[in-house]
Amino acid sequence: MASTSNVGASSAATVNEAPPSASAARVRVPPKNSAGNKTDPAWEYATSIDIKTRKVKCKLCDWEFTGSAFRIKHHLAGTNSNVRPCPNCPPEIRKKFLVITDGLQEKLLKKIHVDINIEGDADVEVGDGDAAGAKGKRKSQGELARKDMYKRGLTQAKQSTINGAYKKETREDACKDIALFFYNNAIPFNVARSDEYLKMFDNVTKHGIGFKPPSYHEIRVKYLDHYYGEISKVVAGYRADWEKYGCTIMTDGWTDRKRRTILNFLVHSPKGTVFLKSIDASDITKTADKVFKMIDDVVEEVGEENVVQVVTDNAANYKAAGELLMQKRSNLYWTPCAAHCIDLMLEDFEKKIPLHKETIPKGKKITTYIYGRTSLICMLHRFTKNVDLIRPSLTRFATSYLTLGCLNDHRDELISMFKSNEWKTSKLAKSKDGIIVQKIVLNKMFWKNVLTCLRGAFPLIKVLRMVDSEEKAAMGYLYE
Repeated sequence: MASTSNVGASSAATVNEAPPSASAARVRVPPKNSAGNKTDPAWEYATSIDIKTRKVKCKLCDWEFTGSAFRIKHHLAGTNSNVRPCPNCPPEIRKKFLVITDGLQEKLLKKIHVDINIEGDADVEVGDGDAAGAKGKRKSQGELARKDMYKRGLTQAKQSTINGAYKKETREDACKDIALFFYNNAIPFNVARSDEYLKMFDNVTKHGIGFKPPSYHEIRVKYLDHYYGEISKVVAGYRADWEKYGCTIMTDGWTDRKRRTILNFLVHSPKGTVFLKSIDASDITKTADKVFKMIDDVVEEVGEENVVQVVTDNAANYKAAGELLMQKRSNLYWTPCAAHCIDLMLEDFEKKIPLHKETIPKGKKITTYIYGRTSLICMLHRFTKNVDLIRPSLTRFATSYLTLGCLNDHRDELISMFKSNEWKTSKLAKSKDGIIVQKIVLNKMFWKNVLTCLRGAFPLIKVLRMVDSEEKAAMGYLYE
């Protein structure tokens, strides 16, 4: 038994001591943090775009940069070490990679120590006889050099750690100021996702300390003029498309805070829609002749040979102006706005069909009564699970029918609320308006009429959503 064991041990020793084969020696294991090797934990949150250029992309914020797993780790950890922090990195992942990057820092310190020892030992030469003194001198010089380099390396590493901590604290202060700027000026939070927002800070960082932000005058005059010129160049590019394919002139009216009627003119072509100009039409819109003159001037500016059609509201003065325009310029058409036409149809439904004329005010009575009282809103939310009854829409008349639709969707919840003990024991249940609203909600005929109104109006609302959508061209889709 003993001899057998020795033989096995001998065989094992022989196998272990066998030299590696030539093919095994030629196999090259890629570095752990290289783009081709995905074993590093950093690659869980990033993808390699191009191995040759070492370009990678963060999965969390979609930022593309050049580097390996080392830079990805610092990007996720938010150390600001030669790479900007990931804005979308969750706290637990950031904490994980902070631990990893701290470990890398410790390894770097140890490496500095080892390199210094090796470099110091290189100064020590073996001698004999008369060279013994020189040997001792060289040895002491090597030790001094080794200690000096070690101290310098340690100081640099410590300074780097201190700088990192200082930068982290400074960044926190800067982020607080930026967030406060958003809050105090009512700036929407999604602005922080825009490319211009990130580019702005990149350029400020390139400038460095002492950057002075643009003044009120520079923003209002200097840079506004600059970008006006840039946009004019973009519009010039669109004009070439108008000449090639033709275009549509569209008007869109609105009223500002000073009660002025402002008309926006836009030009649409296969390349896209571009804003052309705005006109204060407060003293123009009431007269067909003046509206015609205004639109005719815009056609002249765009070029009559380029204009296929002019789209306006369907009001009587615009209709008359459109007829005058087609008489003067026979190569183009006046077209009423489809959304405005449908809006007028819904208005006729509400005002001229007796059933609609009776049902819609009752629906508005319910919503007005509930949303005029805080206690009723809270009661409603408990029954509807925080769903509201009012749905804002593109136009006033579409909103009336969408509100009826929402009332119908929550019919059972409303009936339950007005039958509940919570309602019966409230002071509102004994008020005159409360009794009227309760009778409307508990009336079966009212809900039947609501369904009838919705069946007539919803096909028009569906088309209204299509023609007033900015996501895709509506006419071809509707025709199909």
